[in-house]
Amino acid sequence: MVEVGQKAPEIELVDTERKPVKISDFKGKTTVLAFYPGAFTGVCTKEMCTFRDSMSKFNSLDANVVGISVDPPFSNKAFKDANKLNFVILSDYARNGVRTYGVAHEDFVGLKGYTAAKRSVFVLDKDGVVQFKWIADNPGIEPNYEQVAKEVEKLR
Repeated sequence: MVEVGQKAPEIELVDTERKPVKISDFKGKTTVLAFYPGAFTGVCTKEMCTFRDSMSKFNSLDANVVGISVDPPFSNKAFKDANKLNFVILSDYARNGVRTYGVAHEDFVGLKGYTAAKRSVFVLDKDGVVQFKWIADNPGIEPNYEQVAKEVEKLR
């Protein structure tokens, strides 16, 4: 489990164009890592669209938002395009990220053997150190978006 005060674990995932992206690529800017269970589901769509609609605030704070799900890059691309998401979406199709960050939701929605991401948010400072974390065991719970923005603002 990743804890506040720890350096964010390095993982390499792929973006919607299937290009490799490392968490360390975001170093130098405050970064919000938002793990979500599944593209095209109601709560996940609402969450990612809320981040989309908040991007002007995050941009003014010189911060990145990065969405991460276990969906394949093809589904994430369709999800990003359909919802006009204006930030990076990464695919953790091998489930390495969710396991490394301690947010693997095993047997998701009663599907034995299926692992999704727990809805969770990690705020990393410019040096890649975790300054805030929030994890929901219930996939229907959304993060407190105002709190996430305040945590980012503290790192300005």
